[in-house]
Amino acid sequence: MNAISLLFKPRSVAIIGASGDASKTAGRPIAYLRKHGYTGDIYPVNPRVDTIDGLRCYPDIASLPAAPDVAMVCVGAERAIGAVRELAAKGCAAAIVLASGFGETGEAGLRRQQELVAAAGGMRLLGPNTIGLVNLTDDIPLSASGALEMDRFPAGAVGLVSQSGGILGALLSRAAARGIGMSKLVSTSNEVDLELADFIDYLVDDEATRVIALYVETVRNPDKFRAACLRAAHAGKPVVAFKIGRSEAGARAAVSHTGAMAGADRMYDALFKEVGVIRAQTFADFLDIPAALTNGRVLRGKRVAILTSTGGAGTLISDALGVTGFDAPAPDEATAARLRALQTGEEAALDRNPIDVTLAGLKPDLLRGAINALLDSPSYDALVIIIGSSALAMPELMAGAIQDCLANSDKPILAYVSPHAPELMALFNQRGVPAYAAPESCAAALGAMLQVARVPAVPASVAAAAPVAIDDFPTGSLDEAQAKALFARFGVPSVREQIVTNAAAAQTAAAAFGDKVVLKILSSEITHKSDVGGVAVAVPVAQVGARLAQMIEDVRARAGVTPTRFLVQEMVSGGAEFILGVHRDALGTAVLLGMGGVMAELFKDTTMRLVPASGSLTRADALEMARELTTWPLLDGFRGRPKADVEALVDAIVAFSRMAAQLGERLVEAEINPVFVLEAGRGVRAADGVLVLGA
Repeated sequence: MNAISLLFKPRSVAIIGASGDASKTAGRPIAYLRKHGYTGDIYPVNPRVDTIDGLRCYPDIASLPAAPDVAMVCVGAERAIGAVRELAAKGCAAAIVLASGFGETGEAGLRRQQELVAAAGGMRLLGPNTIGLVNLTDDIPLSASGALEMDRFPAGAVGLVSQSGGILGALLSRAAARGIGMSKLVSTSNEVDLELADFIDYLVDDEATRVIALYVETVRNPDKFRAACLRAAHAGKPVVAFKIGRSEAGARAAVSHTGAMAGADRMYDALFKEVGVIRAQTFADFLDIPAALTNGRVLRGKRVAILTSTGGAGTLISDALGVTGFDAPAPDEATAARLRALQTGEEAALDRNPIDVTLAGLKPDLLRGAINALLDSPSYDALVIIIGSSALAMPELMAGAIQDCLANSDKPILAYVSPHAPELMALFNQRGVPAYAAPESCAAALGAMLQVARVPAVPASVAAAAPVAIDDFPTGSLDEAQAKALFARFGVPSVREQIVTNAAAAQTAAAAFGDKVVLKILSSEITHKSDVGGVAVAVPVAQVGARLAQMIEDVRARAGVTPTRFLVQEMVSGGAEFILGVHRDALGTAVLLGMGGVMAELFKDTTMRLVPASGSLTRADALEMARELTTWPLLDGFRGRPKADVEALVDAIVAFSRMAAQLGERLVEAEINPVFVLEAGRGVRAADGVLVLGA
C-alpha cells in the first residue's frame, strides 16, 4: 500500500508524546483508538511512564519494536521537528503532526515549517496544525477531535477533506445526529505535503465513498486540484465544496472594472464550474447536498411532484422550488385518475400540485400507491414527500412505506420533515431517503442533482495561433489608443478615432465622423476618465472645440492635472454595451464578460471562464458565457430588438482569451468597456480600453 492508503488503514500506529490522561489532547488518540475498536498495534511513546491503558510505553522512537505505518505526533512545534526526523529514519510511512506554531503563525513559524518538511525527507506528512483523520469505514480514528467522544457514528458514503480541523468534528457530529453516514474525514490544515488534491484522488478510488465534500480555505496547487476534480467527475463521484472567504471579492483596488468585479471568490466560482465542483452556498448546504447525492439517483429535469397531507408545508416547498427555477406542474390526467382511485370518497386535492392526500401518514398502503403513481408519471422528474406531524405517531411505518418504493424508480425522492423532529430526519436518512428540515434545503439538493447530470467535458484542444508581434508596445499602463491598437492586433476591432492635441485639430477630426462625436482625454494615468469629467458623448461637431476647452478645465479641477492629448471618436449607436476583461491571480487567468458601460460595476451581470492550458477558450465556451448573462436577451432580439452579431462577440471573446494566453504573466490587467455589439452582420467595436503590461 502507498503512504496515503496506510494513513487511512494503518496496521500499526505510534503516538509520540502520548499521555495517559484522556482529557488531554495527547491522551485522546489512544483513548479513541481503543474506544472505537482499532485492532492494529498501538505504540505509545513517552519516556516518563511505563504503560498507558495497558499498552507498553516506549521511551523514544528508536526503541519502537518496528517502524509504524503511521505516527501521530502530539508534542509541541520544536519537538515535533525532531520527532519527524527520527520517524523518517525509522522507516515510518506517514506522520500526522497535530502541533500548531508553524506557517499559520508568521515568519518564525514558517521557518519551523520548512525545517519540518526537511526533517520528513521521503516520509509523507499530514498537517501540521491538523486534528487528524477518521476512517469510519474501518473504525480507525487517528484524531484528537472531541467529536469522537460519541459512542458510534453511522458509516456511509460521504468523504470529507477539510482545511480546517474544527470542521472535521463539526461535520462528523452533525452527520451522526442527522443519520447521514460518512466514510473518511481528514483535516489537511497547513498542507506542507499532503493536500486537498491528494485526498480527492484517494477518495475517487475508495469503494466506500460515493460523494466527496471539500471545506476549502485556499487551493494551493490549482493544476493538481483541477486534475483531481475532473478525475472525480468522470468517475461519477460528485465533489461538493464549501469555500470560505467570499469577502475577498472586493479586497483589491484595480485600475479596471474587471479587477473589482472578478476578485478571488469569483475566480473560485470559475474554477469550480470548469471542473464540475458543486459549490455549497451555505454551511447547511454543505451537509444537505452530499446527503442527497449519495444514492446516485438521476434528476433529468425540473418538474417536481410534491406529496403532502398538510397544505401549508406544501406551499413552502412549492415556493422554495419556484424561486430556484423548478416547476411543480399539476398531474397529467392518467396520473390524477390513478391517485383518485386510491382515496375514493375522502377529501383530497389530487388534481393539482402540491398533491394533498389526506392522512397519508396514517395509511401506508395509500402512501405507497401515491408515491408509485407519481414516480411512474411521465409528468415528473422528482418527488418531494412532506412528512407531517402524523408521522410522529408511527415513524417506522411511514419510513418503511417510502423505503418500499425506492426500488421502483431511479427518480430522486426527498423528504421535508415539517415538525421539529430530528429523530425522524435521522430515521429517513438511515433508510435512504434524504430528509430536510428546511424547504430551501430541498431546493438546494435538487439543484445540485441537476449539476451532477452535467459532467464537465474534457477540455477541447484549440489549434495554436501564430504569435502576435507586440514588441513595439511599452510596459506599464497603456493609454486608451495604445490598448485598443493591441486588442485590434489580436482581432478585436475598434471604433474609428483620431488623436488630437488642441481644439482646432479636434474640430477638424470631428467633421469626418458624422454629426456627433465622442470626445475623451487620452492618458495612461487616468483610466476612469468619466469620473474626472474626461468623457463627453454625443457632442455636436460645431461644439467640439468649445467642449474640449471645458473638458480641460473640468479635469484640472477634479484630477489636478492638465490634459494635453485627446481622442475624437465616431458615435456608435444601436449596439448593446458589454464589458470584456481579463483577470489574473493565483488560480490562473480568466476572461470576464458582462453588461458594460458606466453601470458595469453597479449591476455586475457577469460570467467568467478560466483560460485553459490549450491557449484560448473555444467558440462553444464563448457562446455559453454570453447565454449565461441576464442581459443575453438584449443580444437575442428582446421585444423586437434586432438580433445582435453574436458570432462577432464570440470571435472577440476567443481573441481576448488568445491574447491573455500569449501575454501570460506580462498581462496585469486588460479590459474593453464598452464593447459595442452591433446588429447581426455589423460586428463589434471596442469603444474604450484599459491595458497594463508588466515587464
